[in-house]
Amino acid sequence: MSTEGGTKAVVAALLANLGIAATKFVAFFLTGFSSMLAEAIHSIADSGNQALLLLGGRRSRREATEEHPFGYGRERYIYSFIVAIVLFSVGGLFALYEAYHKAHEVHAGHSEIGDDWKRFVPLVVLGVAIVLESLSFRTAIRETDRIRGGASYVQFIRRAKQPELPVVLLEDFAALLGLFLAFVGVSLMLITGNQYFDAAGTALIGLLLVLVAITLAVETKSLLLGESASEEAQRAILAALSATDGVERVIHLKTMHLGPEELLVAVKIGVRATDVAAEVAATIDRAERAIRAAEPTASSIYVEPDIYRADYVPADRTPSG
Repeated sequence: MSTEGGTKAVVAALLANLGIAATKFVAFFLTGFSSMLAEAIHSIADSGNQALLLLGGRRSRREATEEHPFGYGRERYIYSFIVAIVLFSVGGLFALYEAYHKAHEVHAGHSEIGDDWKRFVPLVVLGVAIVLESLSFRTAIRETDRIRGGASYVQFIRRAKQPELPVVLLEDFAALLGLFLAFVGVSLMLITGNQYFDAAGTALIGLLLVLVAITLAVETKSLLLGESASEEAQRAILAALSATDGVERVIHLKTMHLGPEELLVAVKIGVRATDVAAEVAATIDRAERAIRAAEPTASSIYVEPDIYRADYVPADRTPSG
């Protein structure tokens, strides 16, 4: 995935959510409907999340230092994990609390629908919000379709090493579904006069946000722990090494993403027992060039030579390739 594509989707989502949040707050102050407040807080949380993603992308581009010799690429994963926490707490838990508070008010008889003209303000606001959110979601889908290949959207979210587009996709999907739930809840409340529908819609929005937040947290945690390169990338590296002059065998290969576009490659290769030091060094240089040609994101490469014999396998290693 290109960084530019992810940034474009994040910026589109940020602008859309800021506009949506403003209209929802106006609707809440005019009507007092809890689903409007829950949706407004949801949009504010999403706006903050997109700002965090942009900040993480900017900080990840800093040059490596002695204290951080592999650079700051993982900052994008850290900020994406923070996004999941914000979405869970500020978005999901607040909506659930607001649903409980609204239901308690209705039960106590302290809540009223309001004047006739106010009754339809939320529906207008939700309609506008659905249009704006759909535009943002369309941008995220377009940017995703450029790089997901034959993978489904679920597979893309689970396998992507770059966090921005999966986060925006899930946030926009949750936002659209939440808007639909709010629209249905408010409509049923206006039709029936039963304000429990408003509380129910708010509760469903909260559950939806909690579920999305947990999904994001699980996927981002895996990236923070250090995921290997994709199977396609590993196969390409193995094929390139196997075709390299002087490499008798790939004894083992290990990879780990230091960031979305930064890959650590550690490989042990078998060389001929008759090779002298200069020949081994030349083989290592060729192996490094082959790895970079096969996988351009390989930013840190460590090649360890070993004497290759057909009947020898290190006790703690399993041959690959």
